[in-house]
Amino acid sequence: MVYTDIMIRYGELTLKGKNRKDFIDCLYRNLKNAFIDMKTLTFEKQYDRMYIHLNDENKEEIIRRLKYISGISSYSLVAKVEKNMSAIEKSVVDMINEQYDASWKTFKVIARRSDKSFPIISDQINRYVATSILKNTSLLVDVHHPDLKIKIEVRLDACYVSIFNYEGLKGFPLGSGGKALLMISGGIDSPVAGFLMMKKGVKIEAIHFSSPPYTSEMAVFKVKTLLKELAKIQGTIKFYNIPFTDLQVKIYEKCSESYAITIMRRMMYRIADIIAKKDNCLCLVNGESVGQVASQTLNSMQVINEVTNTVILRPLAIMDKNDIIKIAQEINTYATSILPYEDCCTIFDPKNPTTKPKLSECYYYEGKFDYSAMIAECIQNATIEYISVDK
Repeated sequence: MVYTDIMIRYGELTLKGKNRKDFIDCLYRNLKNAFIDMKTLTFEKQYDRMYIHLNDENKEEIIRRLKYISGISSYSLVAKVEKNMSAIEKSVVDMINEQYDASWKTFKVIARRSDKSFPIISDQINRYVATSILKNTSLLVDVHHPDLKIKIEVRLDACYVSIFNYEGLKGFPLGSGGKALLMISGGIDSPVAGFLMMKKGVKIEAIHFSSPPYTSEMAVFKVKTLLKELAKIQGTIKFYNIPFTDLQVKIYEKCSESYAITIMRRMMYRIADIIAKKDNCLCLVNGESVGQVASQTLNSMQVINEVTNTVILRPLAIMDKNDIIKIAQEINTYATSILPYEDCCTIFDPKNPTTKPKLSECYYYEGKFDYSAMIAECIQNATIEYISVDK
């Protein structure tokens, strides 16, 4: 059996009503960009499906890349066959026998007839094909927990048959939701936050605060490695590395130890806000989770947020740590995140940070030094890189 196409099923974009076409067009562009090096591939978009016509290209490589494209609910290698039952039944049996796996014991046929002029209804297609499978293979029917799901779609142009279905990344097509600036520390949480934003169609830039010599070059390398994993989904990611040492030392000189983390975070948000506005990022994103550390209590978040009017999104705000770790493992960032290279948020970790900071106290401490000039210096001395999978 020769596979002719990959059938792509849409994710949440099917809920978009009048805007649906824009989301489909965005996914279509993303697909073409993802396979720009495969010159013979052709693409076809329809209202409820999209097709990649293989034209003898490497189907395994195409399947691998599709795993990282958001906006796709699922996808299948399919054989395009004539719209008659004998051709459909033969293609299904051939497909099963050619790719038989000893672990297959049971099957279920799932037919979908979008071409209502086809004279045989979906339930009858299921029965005819199931009968043919029972006669020509050792498989048994199990409609509840089958080992093998045979999908048959009767469409206007042809019939499409598949026995393997791959889960997509789901969400919305990347770029359909604007652009955000991700505050990435190098820990477990922030890469996961960036991934969840990309699933929702939001492109990201990234900002990291380093404090040499208190933080090592390996800490920055760690962040770049994490961004390379996210770049598998987005492509190139613009990365700002902010030299934060002088400002951080000044904070610990002028502020009470209990307020140092709060003031430090306020400075970070000020810097991130300036860069976000310069680059037309519509929001700031971080990996904060409510109550996880002192700066992530609701009181702290409110006081820290006060320095910016830019929207701040916290995708992990109410997530359990184990659930965050599970996602980190799935997107291949966990092993890098736990490498022992400390970032600037941990090297000066105070013993008793306040969990209920007051704005009046923040104003008092910030009034003791010219932080505006130091912020400007941080931004002026920032290094900018473009992180991609091959760099």
